[in-house]
Amino acid sequence: MRLVTVAGPPSSGKTSVIVKTIEELRNKGFKVGVVKFDCLSAQDEEVYSAYSIQVRTGLSGGLCPDHFFVSNIEEALSWAKEKQFDFLITESAGLCNRCSPHIKDILAICVIDNLSGVNTPKKIGPMLKLADIVVITKGDIVSQAEREVFAYRVRQVNPGGMIVHINGVTGQGSFYLAKIVEQCSSVETLQGETLRFTMPGALCSYCLGERKIGDDRQIGVSKLVNFRGED
Repeated sequence: MRLVTVAGPPSSGKTSVIVKTIEELRNKGFKVGVVKFDCLSAQDEEVYSAYSIQVRTGLSGGLCPDHFFVSNIEEALSWAKEKQFDFLITESAGLCNRCSPHIKDILAICVIDNLSGVNTPKKIGPMLKLADIVVITKGDIVSQAEREVFAYRVRQVNPGGMIVHINGVTGQGSFYLAKIVEQCSSVETLQGETLRFTMPGALCSYCLGERKIGDDRQIGVSKLVNFRGED
């Protein structure tokens, strides 16, 4: 069984890319399942179900989606084995540009779109910087020059990653991505494996449910801006 992690900002086209890639894998006889990790709600399950793709959704609620992902990924792998999938693809919430849901030696994909702005790649952390493959979407909406500039900015942030352009509507480019995914190595267990980067970390009173504002309410790990320096 082979595992692929897919991350990326909201509305970048992750679900569409996954669906089109799964269609290509199915054409070769592979059985693929999906686990979607999100926060409060997710409608992606309806999309996957419309394509008869077996999917499970996990909602983190008030927890950090990355912490929720790590706590549940081994169980997700066990579910995939029970279903006898050839591939399991996980889709992360992508709500925080600091997210880092990639695992060492597991194929990592980041989906980012041309419409997000040319400076966006610099604002995204480990989920882009440490991805093996960066999928750029919505290239049909911008000019060739804009596509080249955006790809250049992605390359500056992740010089070692492979860039793949995919049209989430037509599926153009998904055949090439599916060929790459098909070549990834299998995994039996994730026990003892390591994340590629540390997750966002904080343990403070607000993490535990505090809602009132004030110095006396801020207990635990915090970070303050220096407003008293020179202008």
